[in-house]
Amino acid sequence: MKEKNRLLGDKLVIGVAYGFIGVFALICLYPLVLTLSVSFSSEQAVARNGYSIIPLSPSLDTYKYIFVNSGTKILKSYGVTLFVTFVGTMGALLITSMIAFSLSIKKLKYRNVLAFISNFTIIFSAGLIPWYMVSVNYYGLKNSILALILPSIFSVWNMFLMRTYFASISSSLYEAAEMDGANYFTIYVKIALPLSKTALLTVGLMYALQYWNDWWHALIFINERDLFPLQYYLYNILSNVNAISSGRIPSGASGNITLPAETVKMAITVITIGPIIFLYPYIQKYFVHGIMAGAVKE
Repeated sequence: MKEKNRLLGDKLVIGVAYGFIGVFALICLYPLVLTLSVSFSSEQAVARNGYSIIPLSPSLDTYKYIFVNSGTKILKSYGVTLFVTFVGTMGALLITSMIAFSLSIKKLKYRNVLAFISNFTIIFSAGLIPWYMVSVNYYGLKNSILALILPSIFSVWNMFLMRTYFASISSSLYEAAEMDGANYFTIYVKIALPLSKTALLTVGLMYALQYWNDWWHALIFINERDLFPLQYYLYNILSNVNAISSGRIPSGASGNITLPAETVKMAITVITIGPIIFLYPYIQKYFVHGIMAGAVKE
């Protein structure tokens, strides 16, 4: 009888847990579905009735406005963003993990000084104008693809996160490797990195999302349209739509398409997050695997 009651209690708890997770998932899914619905709605219907979970007067005018004259440029911007995200994330992981591993070694000379200098940059900075002048005059980042990669290639916060993980690895593993003749670079490659997959994956996702969503550096450094990343190109489209809708500039060749001022925001959101949504299910299994692998210590 007790066993039966315990099983019923377990089923009740599981049912409540699944119900709570289901409701929470619907709450999280609602804004995404609403965004997709509005992007396919008519501008006049949205202005008249507001946002709806079901498309109001379904229309492709918004996507026509974005893609008819800019389809090739958007694809090129996708290419720029993919390149910057991949190269930037790989470079950032390499630099961040190497510095974090170095600072995790207690025998490193001036270890605390280097950590203090890194911390200092979080609290104080030279300001936007000196940063821009140094980047352009000394590093030549104006209208360069490197301008979209180098400014974000190192994060002190991510470095200290990885250093904490490296420091949690037993020092006896390092000492045994040193006794076998391994240098610190060998220890870093063959011991520290394989045991830190969770940290690498977590920090890598942070860097990837940072590069994917970045438009600020393009605004500051890039004038050539061929180097526009996706976010900045779509930001330009949105700015043009707002300017035309406000009457500051003529609509020009918008033709008979009703200029979308509200729905274009949702369409741009869909275009931007689309690849991430489709990619996430494939990344998630590696993320979970990394968490489980990091949670079990031999």
